Amino acid sequence: METTRPTIMEVDLDAFEYNVQKIKEFVGKEIDLMPVIKANGYGTYINKVKNIINKFNIVAVAIIDEAVDLRNSGYENEILILNQPAKQEIEKIIKYNITVGVCEKDFLDELSKVSQNVKIHIEVDTGMGRTGILPNDVESFIKKAKSHSNIEIEGIYTHLSSPDTDFEYTKKQLDLFDDAVKVAKRELENIKYIHSLASNGILNFKNSNYNLIRPGLILYGYKSEQDTYKKIDLKPVCTLKSKITFLKDVEEGTSIGYSRTFISDKKMKIATIPIGYADGLNRSLSNKGYVVIKSQKAPIVGSVCMDSIMVDVSKIEDVEIGTDVYIWDNKIITLEEIADLAKTINYEILSTISSRVPRIYKQKI
Repeated sequence: METTRPTIMEVDLDAFEYNVQKIKEFVGKEIDLMPVIKANGYGTYINKVKNIINKFNIVAVAIIDEAVDLRNSGYENEILILNQPAKQEIEKIIKYNITVGVCEKDFLDELSKVSQNVKIHIEVDTGMGRTGILPNDVESFIKKAKSHSNIEIEGIYTHLSSPDTDFEYTKKQLDLFDDAVKVAKRELENIKYIHSLASNGILNFKNSNYNLIRPGLILYGYKSEQDTYKKIDLKPVCTLKSKITFLKDVEEGTSIGYSRTFISDKKMKIATIPIGYADGLNRSLSNKGYVVIKSQKAPIVGSVCMDSIMVDVSKIEDVEIGTDVYIWDNKIITLEEIADLAKTINYEILSTISSRVPRIYKQKI
């Protein structure tokens, strides 16, 4: 379908591939890379781009339906579900040939009831406190899995809680995982994948790579921690942009937007931009966020509406209907700046840009 909406996300596929290469160089050629493309590639929808995703031998998502969508889009290589699915999803696991993270013996029993072979990765809880078997249970869990002839233990992994903020705690987690891996190696002839590091772990614990890494946010070129760009050269993958669709001059004392949260204190020129909280523009940016117009910051005035925002363009020359507007351009306004203003994290801002914003892909031929 042809895109006619002025509000779009531009996604630079060359920047994505550049980031992949830089991450590979950072960890070393002996380490495999499993891109985390859950939540529609953290909101970039790169998971929909066949010629990019098909280059990877294995990818990771969070839920079964994300894996099914990948299969239906033509991805034929391995897909790992990082979170153990629900028992009622086992039929889809089999139908779509999906590898699953597993951490519950009852779930193993349910998997054993199907006639087809199933690949699993065992999740070990070393201190995340979310899901995963405890390190002391690794041996018995592996024995349980091995007792089912149709279950193949392909991998073992853990998830780090605080590799960007608490190095001592992270080291304890990694030590516990080391012990779990030793048990697994004793019980199994071969473990294809051993993995513990996502973006922040990759940046801060390079010597704990094992043989597979799970980069997420850094694949898309954004900071997973404050010093990201000091440690690895990355390129932000996307910009969120729109256009001015309405302009008006208002007098002092004019009410702008819902609930009269902004009243002009002088004559002003107000531009309306067709992007709002239904598109993922956080409502907390009302009266404190900015956009970029003609390389200048223009403040959001009034409440962020469902479908639009109003901005003060009084100090910007030569604006007109159709003038480009950047919600973030990665230079004058960064994703991190927006997240700080919204009192959240860049992960949330990026991944919650809604599906009604068209993604436009750029790539040099």
